[in-house]
Amino acid sequence: MEFQLQIKMNPKLYLRDPEQSPLGRNIIQHSIGMIHQIGFEDFTFRKLAAEIGTTEASIYRYFENKHKLLTYLISWLWTWMEYQLVYHTNNVRSPKEKILVVIRLLSFQLADQFTFSHIDRNQLYQVAITESSKSYLTRHVMQDNKDQFFKPYKDLCARIAAIFHEYNAAYKYPRSLSSTLLEMAHYQFFFKKNLPSLTDFAKDKDDAGVVQFLQNLVFSSLKKE
Repeated sequence: MEFQLQIKMNPKLYLRDPEQSPLGRNIIQHSIGMIHQIGFEDFTFRKLAAEIGTTEASIYRYFENKHKLLTYLISWLWTWMEYQLVYHTNNVRSPKEKILVVIRLLSFQLADQFTFSHIDRNQLYQVAITESSKSYLTRHVMQDNKDQFFKPYKDLCARIAAIFHEYNAAYKYPRSLSSTLLEMAHYQFFFKKNLPSLTDFAKDKDDAGVVQFLQNLVFSSLKKE
């Protein structure tokens, strides 16, 4: 069964809510595809405007710049992933099983229960693997943090950390492990595709090896004395 889900975004990320108009939804849909295809560095509003048959000025009515558009997209993904985690762990009692759900989530192996006609979550996840750190590795990260641009990322990490604490309340570093796990998943998938000598999974045809590595990382860290 699939469900409709309306994700509310931080209004400071946009000038006009893109979810409220066909053009806004087109901006979201095609920006994901273009960033996935050509990368954030080569992505411009001029190219996006040509892609969707509008003017560059029209896109600037929705987003102040391409960095805020990227942050919007990545924040949307974190929020959606938190919803997924809540949904798939709602009736799970075992903390160990919840951790396995977390790892499946971070390796994009959970069945999607929600529908979004204009957002390709698979492409957006690939964008997150390659581009997500660019949303916060900036000179203005502190101001962006004050504006709560990274709250969805923090909320997802906090929820994962709570599951780690549930598994082993004596473990001292659940938040550090949570954020490390999320970034580690991205790094391993990125290295596997682009810098294969930095992983042990370059020749794997699927992601099973990465998943096993992430499981080993977490459970080795959380082992009870």
